[in-house]
Amino acid sequence: MGDFSGKTAEFIALQYMRLKGYHLVEHNYVTGRGTGAGEVDIIMCNQDTLVFVEVKKRKTLEKAAYSITAKQMQRIRRGAEAFLAHHSEYADFNVRFDAVLVESMLKIQHIENAF
Repeated sequence: MGDFSGKTAEFIALQYMRLKGYHLVEHNYVTGRGTGAGEVDIIMCNQDTLVFVEVKKRKTLEKAAYSITAKQMQRIRRGAEAFLAHHSEYADFNVRFDAVLVESMLKIQHIENAF
């Protein structure tokens, strides 16, 4: 399949989620310096659920799953809190943290409630 970048993996994940009925809210959301929050790869919406998605590309889906660290999860949670603080239109939405693991163009796994 060949090697491709993390940005390409994010594009693949985004299209995959769209095919599953999710709608893009933000891509590469950054809260700003000093917040202690990390970049959120993709924020998507499905009905009344706002989904913060971490995309990981590795040589295997298993390696991708294990590459999401507790520290990253905490930064993404802080990023979600910052996003919600600035976007009151999502105040009544359910919030979920998912992962999309990418091994190749055709080997993708979406894990709901990953963390």
